[in-house]
Amino acid sequence: MEQSQPISLPRIGDPAPAFKIETTHGVISNEDYKGKWFILFSHPSDFTPVCTTEFIGFQRIYPALRELNTELIGLSIDSLHSHIAWVKNIKDNFDVTIEFPIIADLNKEVAIKYGMLMPEGNSTEASRAVFVVDDKQIVRAIIYYPLSTGRNMDEILRLVKGLQATDEHDIATPADWVPGDKVIVKPPRTQEEANERLNNPDYECADWYFCKKQI
Repeated sequence: MEQSQPISLPRIGDPAPAFKIETTHGVISNEDYKGKWFILFSHPSDFTPVCTTEFIGFQRIYPALRELNTELIGLSIDSLHSHIAWVKNIKDNFDVTIEFPIIADLNKEVAIKYGMLMPEGNSTEASRAVFVVDDKQIVRAIIYYPLSTGRNMDEILRLVKGLQATDEHDIATPADWVPGDKVIVKPPRTQEEANERLNNPDYECADWYFCKKQI
């Protein structure tokens, strides 16, 4: 019995795997996105209902992502002709124009590099994976959803905003954080810092290790 090959998976903090491949917007590569953030997401198949709702959802948040210097790239193991026909179908049936490129990954080149194929799943379908890559080409977040569950677009947008806030202000974000909420001040590294922060008027502290502030 033939054994399945192990699927590689970049980890958070790794350089994003390089690619140069054909899409609905022509040939693109990761080099085209230097200095920008990008979200590379995979879907199982064109012309399927959950994937259709997701593409409509991704297009809905695309303008907000672009304001955050963040681009979108879709991917599935379908042909370029299938992608083009599906984009047209979405426009005809839902009056939504898909403005971001979709990778035609028939040979699974990018899907394998990014670990988008599940070993126990259908090898001809990519999983619902989301990779957030920053402007230095570093993988900052990875999310997987099962085939039966569509992704939450507002959460993906919130995630990018949180990551960028972390970079800009050297903070962390608490559960359910949205822009405008207080953020978490990183824990102190010395006893002196722990004592000082409890008397800092800019901090809201429940204890020495747990302080929030407004940014």
